[in-house]
Amino acid sequence: MEARETRGGDFFYRFHYNLHYINWYWARWIVGIAAMAMLVAILSGIVTHKKIIADFFLLRLGKGQRSWLDAHNASSVLFLPFILMITYTGLVSLATHYMPWGIVANYASEEKFFEASFPWPAPAENAGPAPLVAVAPLVGEAERIWGVGAGSVRILNPGDRTAKIIVSTAPDSGMSVRPRSLTFDGVTGKPISAYNPSGAATSTEGTMIGLHAGRFASGVLRALYFLSGLAGCVMVGSGLILWTVKRRAKLANPDRPHFGFRLVEKLNIGAIAGLPFAFAVYFLANRLLPAGGAGRSDREIAAFFIAWGATFVWAAARPAARAWVEVLAAAAVSFALVPIINALATDRSLIASLAADDWVFASFDLSMLLIAAGLGWAASKLVRRSAAPRVANGKRRPGSPSMDAA
Repeated sequence: MEARETRGGDFFYRFHYNLHYINWYWARWIVGIAAMAMLVAILSGIVTHKKIIADFFLLRLGKGQRSWLDAHNASSVLFLPFILMITYTGLVSLATHYMPWGIVANYASEEKFFEASFPWPAPAENAGPAPLVAVAPLVGEAERIWGVGAGSVRILNPGDRTAKIIVSTAPDSGMSVRPRSLTFDGVTGKPISAYNPSGAATSTEGTMIGLHAGRFASGVLRALYFLSGLAGCVMVGSGLILWTVKRRAKLANPDRPHFGFRLVEKLNIGAIAGLPFAFAVYFLANRLLPAGGAGRSDREIAAFFIAWGATFVWAAARPAARAWVEVLAAAAVSFALVPIINALATDRSLIASLAADDWVFASFDLSMLLIAAGLGWAASKLVRRSAAPRVANGKRRPGSPSMDAA
């Protein structure tokens, strides 16, 4: 099978701090300002939260708006350490971008700073042919010295008397992302130099970034990272919905809200329900676009943004309550289609993956079906609640999802 040109998951990774279609420098400032606002909100929430311990144990289901508030509080409090850590360490990872004054004061240029912080020797001039020493024993020696596994081997001028072999630690060899390295003479195999990042500031920065990236984590801990991230999404999404519901009740005419309220309400639909739909379209584009097409990876990304933008347009054109159901249903159907299209367009169907005991591919398809089921359940829940008669006041107000749907 011909390999597809794709950015794959790297697009999502870069997008979360570099955005897309705009200059990376300003994109990181936008992300940094948002992260700082998030950090301030978390810290101020800790200070102002009067029942932080009680809310840790309180989750009442089927109680309408009270259940939404409980879900918001529980996700905020139970996963607070992770949310605080991931926000703060995200800022630390780009600290030199936001606070470059230390670099300006001590280095002639930013390039000099990175050369000193991340040394990467350049090949020397050729001095004549010479056989390269066996590499495997040098890797073993480096691993014995470090006590952890090697992650990469770089050979400078192989087959020359100036040859050097640089062995570096693996990204998941420790909590810090700063790799250690040993340089050996490529002819004799004797150690030449060692690079071991040290110092309180360097170690702290490397550990903070390592905590953010989670490359050191085992499979179980990575699953906890994932679940904690989902809880953060629940916290943000439920908070946005609760805000609109509470503000609607305070409006002079809740059935005819002002433009600002309607704008926030519509943006919530695109941000909360529209983004999953765009994810599913991105995966579908990966399978449906011709494998040999020019600029294929860019077209996949374009499909993501077109789909996401379409949900905002749809939300603006439709009544909010209906738009919630329609966008959630579209996202559910799109995610359910991913394993189906995968089976039709490739030889990696879910059944074939399970038969081959290939859990990498099987887990992806199963995850798509699980997400589809969750989104479909949310859409059906809203449909049932919107069809049910309003108990209070005998009148149902149009707009955000009913809080009775919790």
